[in-house]
Amino acid sequence: MRLLTNSADANQSSSKLTLSLASTPEEVREVQRLRYKVFIESMNLSALANGEGLDKDEFDEYCDHLIVRDTNTLSVVGTYRVMSPHAARRMGKFYSEQEFDLSRLDNIRNVIAEAGRACIHPEYRSGAVIMLLWAGIADYMRRERCDYLMGCASVSLADGGHNAAALYHAFRENNMAPPDYRVTPHTPFPIDAREGGRDPQVPPLLRGYLRSGAWVCGDPAWDPDFHSADFFLLLPLAKLDSRYARHYLKDARTA
Repeated sequence: MRLLTNSADANQSSSKLTLSLASTPEEVREVQRLRYKVFIESMNLSALANGEGLDKDEFDEYCDHLIVRDTNTLSVVGTYRVMSPHAARRMGKFYSEQEFDLSRLDNIRNVIAEAGRACIHPEYRSGAVIMLLWAGIADYMRRERCDYLMGCASVSLADGGHNAAALYHAFRENNMAPPDYRVTPHTPFPIDAREGGRDPQVPPLLRGYLRSGAWVCGDPAWDPDFHSADFFLLLPLAKLDSRYARHYLKDARTA
């Protein structure tokens, strides 16, 4: 099912990007191959390597997969995995519940969509792909009648975790959710074991969430498989920054 199309600069002036939802098993495998190259091969995560060359898990069959395709090459160059409240009920949990206790969010579970596995090919990171993906998420949430978007943003621990700690201290001052929306990591990342006083470097995905009005909902979780600290974020659509709302929702509606 096509959501929208858009002409965009993707390092080639003639490139045209299209956004759709994966509708066949082969399209899902294309998504999984891109995720494998970006998440596993480029990060040298040998513990997650496999002969299929696919990054996949049990959630993939329950989720919808947004894909951005370069129509010149027909390659999938960007993806975002989205889980509706209905799909979470069928699965029995959201993906984030593997890392966090979400019990404080029980009263809004039926109006939350979860986004994850954001992935963009290294040659297409000029901004056009992520803008299309965000427009697709906005359209998806409207169709699913969701009032909140949640997800995890990963911060690499390649520096020993010092940047993750610096980010947490910065978020605690300006971006924390109200107490009623706080979550608890099952395996907390040890913030206090890292030195303070560093200037935080905010990854692009995390920056996009914060600029859109998302809250950071507590301490980060430690993900040993991906060697990352994961921050749980919750974005109320009513809080969505007006300039981002105009851009995302306009793009989705005028397809």
